[in-house]
Amino acid sequence: MKNRIQELRKAGRIRQEDLAEAVGVTRQTIISLENGRYNASLQLAHRIARYFDSAIEDIFLFDEEE
Repeated sequence: MKNRIQELRKAGRIRQEDLAEAVGVTRQTIISLENGRYNASLQLAHRIARYFDSAIEDIFLFDEEE
């Protein structure tokens, strides 16, 4: 699953550490999400979407063929 976390984070000049703390995960989790090595749980996806004041679908790009 692709996502726009890095794009949104950089646009807002938000450090990985700050995002991680705000959503209750480690910086390593944010790195893994941004690199596509980890898929967020529904709870984490919701917290990230809320942090960016966006819908989950605006951040996490679902490809039904994956």
